[in-house]
This record gives sequence, structure tokens and C-alpha cells, in this order.
Amino acid sequence: MIRSERPNFLLFITDQHRADHLGCAGHPLLRTPHIDALAARGCRFTEFHVATPICQPNRASLMTGRLPSAHGLQLNGRELSHGEKTFVQSLREAGYRTALAGKSHLQNITSVPPFWPQGVERLVQESKALFPGRYGQEVARRWDEDDAFELDLPYYGFEQVALTIGHADEQSGHWRRWLRRQLPDADRLIGPDNALPTPDWALTHLRQAWRTQVPEALYPTSYIAEKSCEMLQGFAAGDAPFFLQCSFPDPHHPFTPPGRYWDMYRPSDVELPHSFDAELIDAPPPVRWLHAQRANRPAHFKPGHGSFAVTHQEAREALALNYGNIACIDDAIGRVMTELQSLGLAENTVVMFTSDHGDLLGDRGLMFKGGLHDGGLTRVPFIWSDLASSASPSSLAPRETTALAQTIDIAATVLARAGLAPVHGMQGRSLLPVVTGQTDVLRASVLIEEEGQRLDFGLDQRIRMRTLRTLDHRISIYDGQPWGELCDLRADPLELRNLWNDPASQLLRMRLMGELAYAMLGQTNTSPYPLASA
Repeated sequence: MIRSERPNFLLFITDQHRADHLGCAGHPLLRTPHIDALAARGCRFTEFHVATPICQPNRASLMTGRLPSAHGLQLNGRELSHGEKTFVQSLREAGYRTALAGKSHLQNITSVPPFWPQGVERLVQESKALFPGRYGQEVARRWDEDDAFELDLPYYGFEQVALTIGHADEQSGHWRRWLRRQLPDADRLIGPDNALPTPDWALTHLRQAWRTQVPEALYPTSYIAEKSCEMLQGFAAGDAPFFLQCSFPDPHHPFTPPGRYWDMYRPSDVELPHSFDAELIDAPPPVRWLHAQRANRPAHFKPGHGSFAVTHQEAREALALNYGNIACIDDAIGRVMTELQSLGLAENTVVMFTSDHGDLLGDRGLMFKGGLHDGGLTRVPFIWSDLASSASPSSLAPRETTALAQTIDIAATVLARAGLAPVHGMQGRSLLPVVTGQTDVLRASVLIEEEGQRLDFGLDQRIRMRTLRTLDHRISIYDGQPWGELCDLRADPLELRNLWNDPASQLLRMRLMGELAYAMLGQTNTSPYPLASA
């Protein structure tokens, strides 16, 4: 069979995965041989940042190549408009076959009313009227209650979808239906109330970790690998190029690594981040508030999805189970890569690895995400492995780069590598000059956004943040607040000393505020394209 000369694309993406939690990133304990193998034959970015450190908005930024302020899905609880064009749609229009196995989260996964604004049904109806089309397609309850419920295909450009919804061992979508076919009593195995006993685990009492009874072979990570392999087999039977997104919901909490992965790493062997007990100089109010909350926890405290301050034991357990989840994912990636090789597709497939955002996981004594832009949250892995390139072998040698890059760059890079023009309004840049070794300077800074929905940190308004990050500094501002964060990343890579109020740093603060303003202006939305002069 004569295959297309156009490259295939395989994108592996995880959920809430720090950039330093990889063997190839120098982690002293965690082993990730299959992901490391991708880096060994590709380009690994060490300064790759999200557009926003929140699941749903950043996944929309990946798909559109646009910041949340441009595509409109600025916070969890909104849905990506069908009026936004994804790069997967562009590939499909150009003859690519497209598929997704795993997590999407481009639409809401619950029907729980919004935290902000509350009780304003008129505004809910107005929002629905603004975005015609079918939404709510990923609401877990609808999948669980109606076996006939399905996505409208193509779904944001994906012709095939094997969907998982949610986290841990309680996921819904196609996986839950598949699990019930394998095990008629499957619902008696999932969730914390059906878990194997782990009474000595602090996170179990917080309902942020439990030892699942779901077998390794039936866990969502294994299901996603299996469906990815089946999709690759289908692609191999044809001659059209393909794009496959293999999207794992782990290592996002709650932590439920299955089988041997639960105790593959022991909390007693885990080293806490150096910043865990370090002195924090002029920490911003959210950090001080979180630490005060830890000191005054109620007896039956249960954390939500946002940041919270942790004890040493809680942090050690979270890190150990996070490593177990990542090891499980790494083995699944190895399985998919073996299938890619056996089908004869590897030599013409660009393989990528990334995550939607990071996790504090002990940095400054905190965990999870929300309201802060520490590097552990905004910096994620990105590996580009391109054996299909016709560039010179020397330019494709394994390399690492400190080039500042972002999630919004993935769409532009894939389209450029496929020989396709970017969609008008895309704000990302092609990374091809970097991955081919032509340059290590793509931009001077990255702009990171965040819009919160909850009132948190003892504040009387929701979090609205903007951050400018260069290789040397980070400045973060909060809407309506006189305080912010300013860090010297060269002198203080752990971001422990806030220079916002430091008298000697006021000129630096003013300069970076100006650069932030220009970055925000430069990323103003230019879509849709004008149809006339007036």
C-alpha cells in the first residue's frame, strides 16, 4: 500500500503533570523509560508553559491555538463554542483521519450550577443563546443514565472518540460502559466506598486517594491505551494520514493508581520539594491564607479542587501516588508506541507529549492548583519527536531547549508541519525553527491568564490574574488588588522571595508591568477576519 508522504501525528497528553516529574527531566526517583525514549529521539522543552493553569480553558487553548481571553472558554464551567475552529478540524478538512481516546473536557462534565454568578437563571439562558449548537455532551450523569447517549461526530474535528469523563476510578463516558461489559458488577468496584482499606493513609481520610479494586487491565489508563491501539490499526488499513490524541486523565487527583502502581513508590522514600518548609518572604495573601487554614483545619476537613496547604505526610503520600499514576501512564505509552512500530507507522509519525497544567505538589507547602502561578503549576512537559522530518540528521539529534513556548504553540506547529496555513486568529507560533535547531529564542516572554469562578483565599471577589514570565523574572497581578508577585527566577528559582514591595525592585516592577501591558495588547483577539472596510 502506498502511504501518504504527509506526516501522521500522535499526541500524548496527561492531566495535572509537572514538567519535572519525568525521568528525562532529571527526577531522582521517578522512572519513565517510554517517555524518556521519546525525548531521546526528539526535542524536549524545559520552559514550556500553559496559557492558563486550569483544565478546561487550557485544553481549549491547545485545540484553538488561542488564549482563553480569545476563545472565550476562560474558566471551568464554560464550553468551547462550536464557532471556534480547532486545528483538528483543519487537519480533517485537509484529508487527515482524526481520533481521540480519553479525556476531552471541551464541554462541561457536570450540570452543577455555577459558583459565580449564583442564582441568575436569566444569565444562564443568555449564555446558551450566544453559542448555538449542542452542548453538555460530556456531562457524566447523562452518560451514566442513558446508554444511548452519544457525542455528535465529528466532535471539534475528531471523527472517532472513545471518551472518558472525570478522574480517578470513577470516570464515565465510553469507559464506564466498556467496564460494565467486562464486569457486570463493575459499579461495586469503583469509588472510595468500595476501595481496599488503607486506614493509615492521610489522603484516604481526605478522600483524595483510595486503593481501587478496578484491575490494572480495566483501569481508564489501560482502556485509553487499548482504544488508541485499535484506532492505529484502523489507520494502518488505509493510506490517509492521521492525527490521534491519546489523552490520559491521570495523574490528576484523586489518586487511585491501580494494582502494583499503588505501592510502586513509598511515601517514606519520597523527598519533599526544597521549598516545602522554606521561609517565605512577603508571600502574597493567598499563600498566607492557605497556611493559616492548615493551622486551623476543622476535624472533618475535605479539600476541593483548589489549592490547599498540606502536612508533610499528605505531601509524601500525594507525591508517591502521583509517581505511581505516571508510571502507569508511561507503561501505557510504551504499549501504544509498540503498536505504532509493529504497524510500520512510526517512521512517518510525529509524536508529542505534554500536559494541560501542573500541580503545586508540595511547593511552598501547597498542593493542587488555583490562584497562584508558581512554575510548578504553569510549566509542563513538551516533547516533539519527529522521525518523519526530511531535515538534516544533525538538526534532529536529541536536544533540550530553553526556548519559551506555550500550549497555544502546539496547534500552529502541527499545522505548519502538515504544510497547512494557520487558522486566522491563532495566537501561537510554530515551534519548527526550535525543534530543528535553527534557534533557541522564539519569544522574550509568555503571557499566562487565569479566571476563577469561586470566591477563595478569604477574598471578596473571584480570582482574575495575569502573569508575564521571562527566563529571568515572573510578575503576577490580581484584579482589584494592590498586591501581586514579583520573582527573580535566576536568583530565586524556587520563587520564595516576593519582591513586589521590595524598594530596590520598584524599577524592575514598573518595567515588567509595562511589558505585561504590551504582551496583553499584542495578544488581543483579531478574529473573526473583517469582511469589508466598513
